[in-house]
Amino acid sequence: MTMPTTPRWLDPEERRAWLAYVDFSTLLSDHLNRQLRRDAGLTHADYTLLTHLLSVPGRTLTMSELAERLKITRSRLTHAVTRLQQTGYVDRCDDPANRRNQLAVLTEQGRELLERAAPGHAEAVRRAVFDALTPDQVRQFADIGKAINAALQRVDAVQDDQEALPWRRR
Repeated sequence: MTMPTTPRWLDPEERRAWLAYVDFSTLLSDHLNRQLRRDAGLTHADYTLLTHLLSVPGRTLTMSELAERLKITRSRLTHAVTRLQQTGYVDRCDDPANRRNQLAVLTEQGRELLERAAPGHAEAVRRAVFDALTPDQVRQFADIGKAINAALQRVDAVQDDQEALPWRRR
């Protein structure tokens, strides 16, 4: 993919929208991390990892599948799973179907932690995001997220030939 020779600068409204996104994404990330640390002793990243395992049959994913879902490097995932394994929330084992893969498995203790943490987390998300928006804005927010995700997937598909995405690197 070739870059244009002259920069396509953001116009004032685009810049205002971009800076609002940068500010709210930073504040929201901090808000959710603080809430989950206070109420469940977890980071938002760890909570998300655990919820991905909870959402699949058998509460089990290969480490590669989990890295791709979380959009993180395999090295970072290994550190997170090791930490969660030490606390008893996740188990890791060899994949009987393919010995080259390892499986991450949500334990019963991990499921119970999510069950306790989920109501407070949902309330924190509701207060910070959805209570501030009208129903029409919620629909727009979902549509905007979907459009940006689709655009990023198209860009990544083109660039994937040149440079592997971090969560796909070996």
